[in-house]
Amino acid sequence: MNSIVDRFLKYIAIDTMSNENSKNSPSTTGQLDLAKSLKYELESIGITDVYLDEKGYVYATIPSNIEKNVPVVGFLSHLDTSPDMSGKEIKPKVLKNYNGRDIILNEELNIVLSNKEFPELLNYKNQTLITTDGTTLLGADDKAGIAEIITACEYIIKNNIKHGEIKIAFTPDEEIGKGVDLIDFKRFNADFAYTIDGGEIGSLEYETFNAANITVIVKGKNIHPGYAKNKMKNSILIAYELQSMLPDMERPENTEGYEGYFHLNSINGNVEETKLYYLIRDHDRDSFEERKKKLKKYIKFLNDKYGKNTVKANIKDVYYNMKDKILSRKYVIEYAKQSMKECNINPKILPIRGGTDGAKLSYKGLPCPNIFTGGHNAHGKYEYIPVESMIKAVEVIVKIVELVSEKNN
Repeated sequence: MNSIVDRFLKYIAIDTMSNENSKNSPSTTGQLDLAKSLKYELESIGITDVYLDEKGYVYATIPSNIEKNVPVVGFLSHLDTSPDMSGKEIKPKVLKNYNGRDIILNEELNIVLSNKEFPELLNYKNQTLITTDGTTLLGADDKAGIAEIITACEYIIKNNIKHGEIKIAFTPDEEIGKGVDLIDFKRFNADFAYTIDGGEIGSLEYETFNAANITVIVKGKNIHPGYAKNKMKNSILIAYELQSMLPDMERPENTEGYEGYFHLNSINGNVEETKLYYLIRDHDRDSFEERKKKLKKYIKFLNDKYGKNTVKANIKDVYYNMKDKILSRKYVIEYAKQSMKECNINPKILPIRGGTDGAKLSYKGLPCPNIFTGGHNAHGKYEYIPVESMIKAVEVIVKIVELVSEKNN
């Protein structure tokens, strides 16, 4: 427990929030700082083949210690934290023997992690929780995954666990959709892999959203309000009109399970120009394409109403549902399921209401489902993680390595 907690707390002390407006890789210097630290740490636990490239990707290989050839298994986690909330100067709280009551994260700001709002807290009574102080996110997404992978590697090496070749990769900028864009498959040449980037204990995910990000620019015409009649074109109000066309019940706060959504993630503007940033998400590919068509139709309506090029949209597909790519090699799921069961964990196979590096990797030909880290409430001030769940994630990683060796030996 001490080993994994110490690692995790060390990692979250480095601000690695990614920046979607940057054209660099990694998009922020903090990610490179963490990457350099991880390279040194991987070498210090006895891995000799460790490489950090100029783009911020960390690669490591643990050679096979058995004679027979078995599949090469890989594990990945990402370096960055979400831009949705600050990850600078995180002040974590370690709460031992959680008593099941509400947790006061910040008394001064009256920020409370409530078991009424987050009833799953009661599943962790008498366990050790790591929380925020209510002013930042925690960074369990995905520094818990990094800590779990490295702790598992250390255990495998120290205890001479029998295994085939193991590949490790830590990637930058997953939170802004670029996590594996520049990955080197010659270095990460696994037969299949797992992202350690999921939520609560037991979660095993191989269905993601289809995802598109849309930047909408609305052009207005600013005229002195005293003389604006029949002349002013207020871009803010046109932007509001666009938003009002989208279905209220197809927003993130009104959807669950396999239900898709339109999400207005940010809006900024004035009379002259307003910029909106949307996320479109849907598990069904046909429905996903229909959502994009619907938005384009609404934009055309507004351009017909207010004038050509009043509203422009840049629609960018980010990733697709990896389900079909995974199901064709279902044994990858079975290794994870059996490993969880042998670690006394009940596998919870649910669709990801988000995406992982694994979605893009699967479409690049490397099947890569997602395994839990144990974290809850990612990307915000209510984020927390039970240490016992982190330990179980380590056990699952080790067990997968053992099963791949045993079943193919």
